[in-house]
Amino acid sequence: MLLDGEEWAAKFKTFQREAWRLETLPQYLVPQEAEEFAAFKAGARFPGPYEDSWIAMVRTRNVGRVHIVRQPLSDYLRFEFERYYQHQAPAGEDIRILDVTDRLNPLPEDVGDFWIFDHATVVLMHYQPDGKQISRELYEGDPGPFVEYQRIALAESVPFREYVNGGHRA
Repeated sequence: MLLDGEEWAAKFKTFQREAWRLETLPQYLVPQEAEEFAAFKAGARFPGPYEDSWIAMVRTRNVGRVHIVRQPLSDYLRFEFERYYQHQAPAGEDIRILDVTDRLNPLPEDVGDFWIFDHATVVLMHYQPDGKQISRELYEGDPGPFVEYQRIALAESVPFREYVNGGHRA
């Protein structure tokens, strides 16, 4: 089942314990970010602070993610760190980085982006190779493997702030 619009938004309103994401791509082409991303590449910076619906949610709900990265960071990842992560992490989102530049990725090669809600509901995030989103698919199988991917990603990653301050885990 594909998720869009209100069905997708409802996942963030109705989870009880945790919403967690695995991000695997070096860039995401999101139309609503295009202007800010272009400004970033031209030298703009985003000191914040920002208050939006996402920040409001992470202040009061358990939300986290691990982003798998490789050095050198893409322009998009540097933008994402600057525009989003540096503001969302202090607000309460548990953002972690798994740098696989000089190590094997501890997750299987075919594990792509996904959200998991309450260790029970998995939404697969499908993208084109350039990072343009194709679809979101409600996974109807056993969430157990995704819970295990989350466990591994959390164990093998470092907190965002530690990562940007030089605490890369080898």
